[in-house]
Amino acid sequence: MVEWTDEERAAISDIFSKLDYDEVGQKCLSRCLIVYPWTQRYFGAFGNLYNAEAIMNNPLIAKHGTTVLRGLERALNNMDDIKNTYAELSVLHSEKLHVDPDNFKLLSDCLTIVIAAKMGTTFTPEYQASFQKFLSVVVSALGKQYH
Repeated sequence: MVEWTDEERAAISDIFSKLDYDEVGQKCLSRCLIVYPWTQRYFGAFGNLYNAEAIMNNPLIAKHGTTVLRGLERALNNMDDIKNTYAELSVLHSEKLHVDPDNFKLLSDCLTIVIAAKMGTTFTPEYQASFQKFLSVVVSALGKQYH
């Protein structure tokens, strides 16, 4: 079980309280698909993903980005039991969708970049450390079916 300090909990909650899920979700998923084009293979049913502009303007990508952020909110609301909170989602992504668990790390890196750009100087190293810890727990919970 992961131990969270009061400061970490406060920082993570503060970050989420400032997020526009629609904007940040779309930007982080689009960034991931553009920077790491091999991740596009999981989104074949989403239509035209042939270039950055098409990806950034794809309504299905935007919608799924929001879904990702809402999923992270579930982890935020269950920080003391992220592993069990994500058990079903982990099975879905590993057994049905066959998503390489490394892609969750790539997406979390893109999310961190988008949030850092959005928050600017308020995204302090301490905030980033707390957020990275949170994301690493989420990534571990999602990828656990592969281990």
